[in-house]
Amino acid sequence: MKPVRKAIFPVAGLGTRFLPATKAMPKEMLPVVDRPLIQHVVDEAREAGIEHCIFVTGRNKSVIEDHFDRQFELEVTLIERGKNADLELLKEDLPEAGGTSFTRQQSPLGLGHAVWCARDLVGNEPFAVVLPDVLVKNPKGCLAQMMEAAKDLDDKANIIAVEEVPMDRIHMYGVVGVGKTKGKAFEVTQMVEKPKAKDAPSNLSITGRYILQPELFEVLSSQAAGAGGEIQLTDAMLTLAKSQPFYGFKFDGRSYDCGSKIGFLTANVAYGLDRNDLSAEFRSEIERILAGK
Repeated sequence: MKPVRKAIFPVAGLGTRFLPATKAMPKEMLPVVDRPLIQHVVDEAREAGIEHCIFVTGRNKSVIEDHFDRQFELEVTLIERGKNADLELLKEDLPEAGGTSFTRQQSPLGLGHAVWCARDLVGNEPFAVVLPDVLVKNPKGCLAQMMEAAKDLDDKANIIAVEEVPMDRIHMYGVVGVGKTKGKAFEVTQMVEKPKAKDAPSNLSITGRYILQPELFEVLSSQAAGAGGEIQLTDAMLTLAKSQPFYGFKFDGRSYDCGSKIGFLTANVAYGLDRNDLSAEFRSEIERILAGK
């Protein structure tokens, strides 16, 4: 497969499940410990070798663009106060000049439409799609694992990250059918959106990380609206699967659905306990809360 240099981050959603917190602040800027959700997933993409991050935004999302820019007043204040460690941290997170692009999805027409909005910025090359709602916690990031698996696949391969879910929750996810193994991946024989447990082709759900071929944009340009009256990415992938191979990749690590309150709170606990500077005191506070003290 050709190198994957660009990643699309769909960040135009309204985040209604987190109102009133998201009334004035994008859900992607909600912090998991001390880093916004969007920074966590951009870190994952950069670790995987992504050179260009493309954000598909909507109204009231300008703070995301500001986050990935310099803030001179803050930098001057940190210098004056001798907070060099904080200043270096900001510099590490700053993308290289020309390494980010922003485009608008003017209407909430679905994930497939959001991806299509980035077509001119991606061009004719394979690309990644990273959903900021989903964090995958592992020493080696999910996207980096997928890149490694892609080396064993065809030039026109498409790859979907998957993980096991309990069958009593399978109706909440998109699910794949499992075919022959190829390297670290397997052929996807089916993609079924939110099936009943008795109809599910496996217990492997689609998890918010994709490596896709540019021909998908042509499919999306004429894709009819699907569930919820929106242009669904899964529908377009099903169409593309008629002419290009799709593979599933079962990654190492645990995912956290930060689009839900439970997933978001759980992620904060997991990431907090993993911090050397916080874990001991944080664990003690959790134990006190659980003991009712």
